[in-house]
Amino acid sequence: MLILSCSSKLRLLEGTLRRGLPETLLVHGAVMNINRGNPAGQEVLVDSWPEFKVVLTRPRREVASDDSDFYTNTCAVHYRDLGACRTLLGSAINWDQAFCIHGFRDGLYEASRDIAETKGAKLDVLRYFTYLHSDPSSLPEIRLDPALRLSPLDVSHVDLLNETWLFGGNERSRKYLASLIRHFPSACLLDATGRPVSWTASDAFGAMGPAYTLPQHRRCGYSMVLTNLMAKQLHALGFPSYGNVRVENFEPQKMLERQGFQRQPNLCYFILHNTALNTDPTLTPRPAGESPA
Repeated sequence: MLILSCSSKLRLLEGTLRRGLPETLLVHGAVMNINRGNPAGQEVLVDSWPEFKVVLTRPRREVASDDSDFYTNTCAVHYRDLGACRTLLGSAINWDQAFCIHGFRDGLYEASRDIAETKGAKLDVLRYFTYLHSDPSSLPEIRLDPALRLSPLDVSHVDLLNETWLFGGNERSRKYLASLIRHFPSACLLDATGRPVSWTASDAFGAMGPAYTLPQHRRCGYSMVLTNLMAKQLHALGFPSYGNVRVENFEPQKMLERQGFQRQPNLCYFILHNTALNTDPTLTPRPAGESPA
């Protein structure tokens, strides 16, 4: 197991992962952000270098200081060899913490489950479809509702995001959402009072979301407007334009497909391990309205 800290190696890794798109989307986005100031405080591990079979991104030790915070303690993994992945997952992750693993490849859930069983860990999994736009510059120009104003999200909006996010409603989720607002691209539509009515953020893996539209403002095309703008914004920054949508969330899937996003063949897994609390996992969405994330 090697931690890549050399900037030239990280740039080389970014190029290698870009050539492996779209299978490498999650770790590629994380490495891009690491190479551009590392706002999430992550680090990169590989099984060997320069040839590698598995690459994993995780928060640095000083960032992952709360053993119960699976929002912050989130990893992404891409592998070419499942055995190498099992070895790295078993040694590179602190199994005394609550954490979440993101990944695309078939076998990741089974490998994580097997390791969790040997350690007596709790496990839950959510499955997502990943949607990628091959050319966001081809998206049409949008017309804004003159009654609304386009703006990035502001930290003052965090309580509203935390109340409406399916996985929010607690202090750790609030801290996580505030970090997304501070460090990554976002967009929202504000009403005449300056209150967001629709919004989308992005995360440390370069993915769009979480996103939400207040119920009384739905079916006005606001989500489509913001997805259009965010896809172009990420594309202009050099990132692939993609997002993950829960498999049961049909309306956002249709919206993305209407805009030319293509659903990727592999499922994206969000796998939660919760050993620190020794309780049932807490990734089950609480009842709420529409959210593509």
